[in-house]
Amino acid sequence: MSIPSPTRISEALPADCRSRLMELAREVNFEEGTRLFREGGHADRFWIVRSGTVTLDVHVPGRRAAVIESLGAGQLVGCSWLFKPYSWRLGAEAMSPVRAYEFDAERVRALMDADTAFGSALGHWVGQVLANRLQAARVRLLDLYAPYGSGSFL
Repeated sequence: MSIPSPTRISEALPADCRSRLMELAREVNFEEGTRLFREGGHADRFWIVRSGTVTLDVHVPGRRAAVIESLGAGQLVGCSWLFKPYSWRLGAEAMSPVRAYEFDAERVRALMDADTAFGSALGHWVGQVLANRLQAARVRLLDLYAPYGSGSFL
């Protein structure tokens, strides 16, 4: 059973905005273990997962990267393309074979500027995704590094 999520494209964007965005999509595939991007790299594109799983991670010096969140069908991979200096804040890896729609960030930003209703809807969607990712990162890092995990009431 699929749980409704306000961050999935089908539930976050009105049909007309989804349609306009999908006009810019290109279908891509990633093999398991492929790095989509690394922290600090240039954020010039983003993806919407069609099938498979992508994990978002954060570099932890002296340790393995900490997985922040796993993303599946309908979810946005990459938010840094929308905000200067357009540098990835996290890393992303395909944890299974992934089929996705890829978008050129510059083209999408140009459409957002040209169509304010589209730009507003897409900006609100990315903002909602970022808010959810920030909470997921907070909980995950507390689980990994706080003395009693995220359930601590101290």
